[in-house]
Amino acid sequence: MAHIALPEFEEMSPAIQEKARPILEKTGKLGEIFKLLALDEKIYFATDGMIQRFLLDETTLSYDIKESIALLISKENGCKMCVDVHKSIAKMLGLSEQRIEEVLEGVDAISTSDAEKALLNFCIKASKKENYKILKEEIDALKALGYTDVQIVEAVAITGYFNYINTLSNVFALGQ
Repeated sequence: MAHIALPEFEEMSPAIQEKARPILEKTGKLGEIFKLLALDEKIYFATDGMIQRFLLDETTLSYDIKESIALLISKENGCKMCVDVHKSIAKMLGLSEQRIEEVLEGVDAISTSDAEKALLNFCIKASKKENYKILKEEIDALKALGYTDVQIVEAVAITGYFNYINTLSNVFALGQ
């Protein structure tokens, strides 16, 4: 049970109801994170824009990598709700059950290239409190593995997004 009262569909602003209606029609329910964000239209639309552009739109990173970041960071942050939600989203975006299970076991368990493992480990480090200690050499090492500046920034932006959404979920005890 969430630590604060979450609005039901009827209590949401008309603009948010417009976004919620297709979800309700398709799934029959709205997730707690949706309801939490719906408390404030500005927060809702800012967050919705991030998820659309970072995760759901085609970008310079593959859906495999983006969802791997989502799962890894959510697991690192102890956000069970986010892990469960992103297991479903990962499947919807084409990740195999095997890939999802490997990711949840940790970077070393993933059957992928050393370059991808390096990027995923970098994201985990970037998600930590002491991310200010990341050195230019670590970014240069990712570039030497073939990642562009845009891909590295995108990976860190996704990492930051999951620190944000995991914090909201954990602080307000969503999905518990």
